[in-house]
Amino acid sequence: MYTENFDYYRADSVEDAIELLGEHDGSELLAGAQGILTRMKTGDESPPALVDIGNLDGLSAIEASDGALSVGALATHAEVADSKTVADHAAALSDAAGEVGDLQVRNAGTVGGNLAHGDPRSDPPAAVLALDGSLVVQGPDGEREIPATDLFDGSFETSVGEREVVTRLELPVDGDAGSAYHKYRNPLSGYALVGVAASVRLDGDTVREARVAATGITDCPFRLEDVEDVLEDEPMDDELLTTAGDAAKAAVDADDLHSDPQASSEFRAHLLGVYTERVLADAVERAE
Repeated sequence: MYTENFDYYRADSVEDAIELLGEHDGSELLAGAQGILTRMKTGDESPPALVDIGNLDGLSAIEASDGALSVGALATHAEVADSKTVADHAAALSDAAGEVGDLQVRNAGTVGGNLAHGDPRSDPPAAVLALDGSLVVQGPDGEREIPATDLFDGSFETSVGEREVVTRLELPVDGDAGSAYHKYRNPLSGYALVGVAASVRLDGDTVREARVAATGITDCPFRLEDVEDVLEDEPMDDELLTTAGDAAKAAVDADDLHSDPQASSEFRAHLLGVYTERVLADAVERAE
């Protein structure tokens, strides 16, 4: 399908982008174009103008310092997946970035755009939730930080303001934690039918802290707090992994989950339990 007619502007800076968004009501940002243009072609969105920030300098750096990992908003999924810095400090994000779409999408799509777009089937949101990340945005009133737990409001809805530009993703670095992301891929679209991310910190064989998040099964990604409660302060073994998988399945109501020709809601609930066990096993192995 073809898009509706729209105006196109190329921003020279973050401040210029913010100003252009204010001058053109309903305009949207364009970075890697892997989200917004697809929805424009299907008619799901029809902004009157696009503000291109894809060529701005200084928004694609990946750096670890002072106990934090910073990933620039314009870093592509391919760059994140290939980054040793990300793999060393936030393996779940590295895993998730490597699962996004296909090679072409990973080479063009950006982390900041992906998170701001709020696609409920996307991979990085689950990893960012499990890693306790925050999105840094800049708007007319300056800079603010949005915790991942406050970011996702619904299907293609986030708390990023209409005149705000994502500048970077911030993740705390925990040298004692291990993390991972696994998904069951939709055979048609490549999106997650079910995706689960986990971060686990051990004290010997005991789980001291765990964060688990899911994507692909409801209108927005979410933390599996019941699973986290089951894990924390318990000795890690195969029995605990099974208990965690059962808790994941019990934490959702199948009637509230997505259902389509590729997977029923009941099958998604089953997969959630299976993939929770698998991703926790990998996260624990990395923590050890």
